[in-house]
Amino acid sequence: MADRARDPEALEREIERTRLELARNIDELAERVNPRNVAHRGAERLKEEAGQVVKTVQSMVAPAESGDGEPGAIDRRVVLAGVGVAAGLTVLLLWRRKRRR
Repeated sequence: MADRARDPEALEREIERTRLELARNIDELAERVNPRNVAHRGAERLKEEAGQVVKTVQSMVAPAESGDGEPGAIDRRVVLAGVGVAAGLTVLLLWRRKRRR
């Protein structure tokens, strides 16, 4: 096959297809590494993880009893989870504020 002469028009079509494919790949890579898109994906991931934390905290709060059996007493784990969420949100807000400057 390498010994046979190739049709110049066929070669041009193949080169053009390859060039278009490379251009699409470069555009896709540029889109992936765009800082705005990277930040958006990170924010979406953070929202998903925060949703999981909320579900976990809700499942911990659902019994609404502490280990000593007092109804309505706040379990220590719930308080710690709340502090963790508050700390995480504070870090997130400070980070976003710093990025805007």
